[in-house]
Amino acid sequence: MRQKDALDHNFKKEGIPLNYVQSSPPSFIYGTAWKAEATAGLVKLAISAGFSAIDTANQKKHYREDYVGMALKELFENGLERSSLFLQSKFTFVQGQDHRIPYDPDASYAEQVRASFESTLSNLHTDYLDSFLLHGPLSRSGMTDGDWEVWQAMEALYDDEMTLAIGLSNVSGTHLRQVIDLGKVKPSYVQNRCFAVQGWDHEVRSICRENDILYQGFSLLTANLQVLEDARIQMLADRHEASPEQIIFRASQQMGMIPLTGTSNEQHMRQDLKCCEFELSDSEMVLIETISG
Repeated sequence: MRQKDALDHNFKKEGIPLNYVQSSPPSFIYGTAWKAEATAGLVKLAISAGFSAIDTANQKKHYREDYVGMALKELFENGLERSSLFLQSKFTFVQGQDHRIPYDPDASYAEQVRASFESTLSNLHTDYLDSFLLHGPLSRSGMTDGDWEVWQAMEALYDDEMTLAIGLSNVSGTHLRQVIDLGKVKPSYVQNRCFAVQGWDHEVRSICRENDILYQGFSLLTANLQVLEDARIQMLADRHEASPEQIIFRASQQMGMIPLTGTSNEQHMRQDLKCCEFELSDSEMVLIETISG
């Protein structure tokens, strides 16, 4: 199941609030950062391999959301149902953009969010998103006035049923608690880079767990190369007839995460998705949760 199934689209047409529709989140997400001109081909490859959740951002500095849309347009024209996909994008402040800014940088933050979001819908050839994230707050120390203006604009998109969920990325526990305590709409997702040396982002994951927020972990492999090379991880891989990468992805799922992968290798895509075919024991999970490489 996806965040939005075929029934949801009918409910939208009939005027039934989408917020009332219950559906399941993805178990694995394909990330499209740093793919540049290869983006469209890799999105088609990922969907062919079995991915049904795609993460992007309206930030040409690191993502080519328009190329994601090129792939989706072709797939939609060839029979792929929009309702079979989970599509997630992000609003990025001008500080995180290059010269190709998808909104007027002199406009208010609320206007920037709306313009960026509408551009995203056009890029992805869709009339709604499954999830829309704040790509990263302005300050590391907590939510600023600008962050709150952006969050309120995102809440308005949610209220207008343009996105089924809103959330945050690249945040600390302080940011997350502030939004939970003071926001009108609780975030549905948090997406963070996840380091084993930090207990796999233990603090933020704990807050998410306490508040029924789903945690998406990215850079699970690239941020933890020392863990992948650890002999104990290789031992677990041999025991389960899996790769070290599959061990990390499966452990992340059993921790309650939704992992992201950005591999450009079709074989690895298919292998990654097969990580759910085995179960790590409690003792194995303790080892992985406490390992730091």
